[in-house]
Amino acid sequence: MKLQQVSKTYDMGEVKVEALKPSSLDIYAGEMLVILGPSGSGKSTLLNIMGGMDSPTSGQVIFGDQNITSGGEVALTRYRRNEVGFVFQFYNLIPDLTARENIELAAELVKNPLPIDDILEDVGLDERMDHFPSQMSGGEQQRISIARAVVKNPRLLLCDEPTGALDYETGKLILSLLKKINRGRDCTVVLITHNIAIGAMGDRVARMRSGEIVEIAENPTPVSPETIEW
Repeated sequence: MKLQQVSKTYDMGEVKVEALKPSSLDIYAGEMLVILGPSGSGKSTLLNIMGGMDSPTSGQVIFGDQNITSGGEVALTRYRRNEVGFVFQFYNLIPDLTARENIELAAELVKNPLPIDDILEDVGLDERMDHFPSQMSGGEQQRISIARAVVKNPRLLLCDEPTGALDYETGKLILSLLKKINRGRDCTVVLITHNIAIGAMGDRVARMRSGEIVEIAENPTPVSPETIEW
């Protein structure tokens, strides 16, 4: 994926808010990229543009040989459905559906989903498949959220502060799971966070401040999530 001078400005009546200044970023297939920045730095805006959830005010987003910024709404919907998995901070599970049913709903969106039983086993919740979100802990709900994203077999997994609502130990378990998916399924993972320590697990780290990328650094020796402390 290539982001070429993408920007985002919100028109708030008489005030224009520049959430993202012109920014360029290449994302390599199979890598884990961590985007670091404080609240308001533009990282969520950047992630939403990557995932086709929002359109840039200017610039282009290239995925493979597709320009997703100029393909129209149908092409954008196809891209979100088939190529991208989303993991949110607050899970966004459907409360009236069981864990398995939440995953099945996502699987039905694509032609070649991964086996649901295999995904449930990967996230360690095969014995909880018939439980509703209200019957699960925050960490379990987040694992189901990840399973729901991964069952589509996306090439790109976008994670918006996936440990932000979790305690320390549970957060580390979620990071380990994301690393396992990244390496085991050759899935490109982009993870945004304000937690500097998490950057150590990425193949590369992009730092954002005041609506722009200020640094992109290679990480020759990414650490295991189990060893991260914050």
